[in-house]
Amino acid sequence: MSVMQPRHAASPPRAAVYALPIGLLVTALASLWALAAPGGIPGPAEAAALVPPAAASVQELPAIEIESAPVVDACADPAVSAALAAGNDSAVIASFGGAESFRASVVAGAAPCIALDDPTHVWVVVNKVRRLSPENYAPASVASSGLTATSRSGAARRDVASALAELASSAADAGAGRIGVNNAYRSYTVQVRTYGQHVRDQGTASADTVSARPGHSEHQTGLAADIIACARSCTDIHSFAGTPQSDWVAQHAWEHGFIVRYEDGHTATTGYVAEPWHVRYIGKELAEAYHAGGFHTLEEFFGLPAAPDYVG
Repeated sequence: MSVMQPRHAASPPRAAVYALPIGLLVTALASLWALAAPGGIPGPAEAAALVPPAAASVQELPAIEIESAPVVDACADPAVSAALAAGNDSAVIASFGGAESFRASVVAGAAPCIALDDPTHVWVVVNKVRRLSPENYAPASVASSGLTATSRSGAARRDVASALAELASSAADAGAGRIGVNNAYRSYTVQVRTYGQHVRDQGTASADTVSARPGHSEHQTGLAADIIACARSCTDIHSFAGTPQSDWVAQHAWEHGFIVRYEDGHTATTGYVAEPWHVRYIGKELAEAYHAGGFHTLEEFFGLPAAPDYVG
């Protein structure tokens, strides 16, 4: 008796049935294509040429070792400590090896004993973000420079007054004309009145570009002066620019220890419009380095951030 297959028995999958014939067909077509191509089947030499070259070995480069020199505390030098204790700014700068070495040490953070916020030293930096401490600071003493003064604030620190007199004498000898002084040292109380008047006249925003708030004024240190051009009489500060005296001061003030503190084009750093009449004493050593280095602001000179606006 024959065994009947079930009517619904599974048939082999078509993919399996046709897989081999299709594979043979593809191989055959590829062979025929190679024979029909120009040159036919490549010979051994041609076949060897088709083998890609072996990858070149990558050699590891030697590591570059960079030695970072440790920051040396220049204040550890006994000569620096002795000069600071004596209150002799010129000797302090000399103990650093000169003005440029002094500046570089301060910028590098290698002179922790040099405080740029100490108003008793010529290197103090006062601006809109660096308030005087104490706020009502006053120099130990002030003296007259002997120059014609057009206000009751014509005195300055004694060393500054002497330097102002030398500057004016040199300008006159050079044929630049006579120089007088409008303002030099202004007390905290006077600065309150001065700034307040500017605010009443032109508003706070405009006043802040031409006058320092009390506690932020260089005049309060006794190290700054607003100078004027004089002939038979003296003009005001706003008439100073463009005069022979102004041109001479811009070129030679550094020879007497002064810089023009607020130069044209640097309001974004100082926060003040150009004041060619405002000279700031930093001593002959630092002024020479400032001039030689082509600096235009004390902020730049000492590597400090710009101070265009007051904080708070």
